[in-house]
Amino acid sequence: MQDAKPGAAPASLPAPAAPTMPAGDPVAMAMGIGFALMWSSAFTSGKVALADAPPLLLLTVRFLISGLVAIGLAVALGQRLPERRIHWGLIVLLGICQNSLYLGLFFVAMTTVPAGLASIIASTMPLIVAAAGVLFFGERMRWIGAVGLALGFGGAAFIMQNRLGGDLEAYGLVLCLIGVGALAAATLVVRHADLGSGLLMVVGLQMLVGSVTLAPFGFALESFAQVTVTPSLIIAFLYTTLVPGVVATIVWFSLIRRIGAARASAFHFLNPAFGVAVAWLVLREPFGIDDLIGVAIVALGILLVQRWS
Repeated sequence: MQDAKPGAAPASLPAPAAPTMPAGDPVAMAMGIGFALMWSSAFTSGKVALADAPPLLLLTVRFLISGLVAIGLAVALGQRLPERRIHWGLIVLLGICQNSLYLGLFFVAMTTVPAGLASIIASTMPLIVAAAGVLFFGERMRWIGAVGLALGFGGAAFIMQNRLGGDLEAYGLVLCLIGVGALAAATLVVRHADLGSGLLMVVGLQMLVGSVTLAPFGFALESFAQVTVTPSLIIAFLYTTLVPGVVATIVWFSLIRRIGAARASAFHFLNPAFGVAVAWLVLREPFGIDDLIGVAIVALGILLVQRWS
């Protein structure tokens, strides 16, 4: 998910090679915008669900259902389980980093952090991956990509600095930063790896890993007695489980196959704007001029890094 689709699976799975389609492809444009909107909306739907359910048990059940749905679709398409230990090891790593740590920490943080701000922090994942590639893996970056990194991180820092002491607690911010770091680490480790099976099978298995690894913490720290079954919880839970969790992943990889990974990744620059817009529309979260400036800077930075690094 250079993604990450609060669902984030798209950020870490390797993209299959594909021919590049014309930049003006209207179908690809619709797919890219649709993916960015679904990915960004996951923070708002998660925030709605958190009003009536504790975060860890909520995610445990969500990952279980999403994983079973994805595996069921994979079996129907003839996809098989991985056969080699290295493949299973990478899938477990994905499940822990993308689901248990990334989403687990973000959902706990969103009990205090606004959904729009959480989406902005999560959107910095491609910037972290690009910076780590240069610092630790000897990857080269053009000067315009370096400018994009500076803009992206600077914009995010600007927003967070303005929010600290207001509607943002340092505790929630730290959890978000650790979570996005875990997602970036998983992306760096497996972005070029062969995971030994088809897309849906891998997505389903790593979601089950997330469910299994979060369950002990959920049952130890939370209780189903904390769940209040309301229409908003049911709608938000179903939406978060199926749309960002499964549909966005399928759209993302279909987009990569259609236009290639480089062009597809450029749609991530829409995530900060979409994230705060959905949070404002659905949750009426406050959004000032300083936030607007910061979002624009982050989006520009991501676009420069993804397209010209």
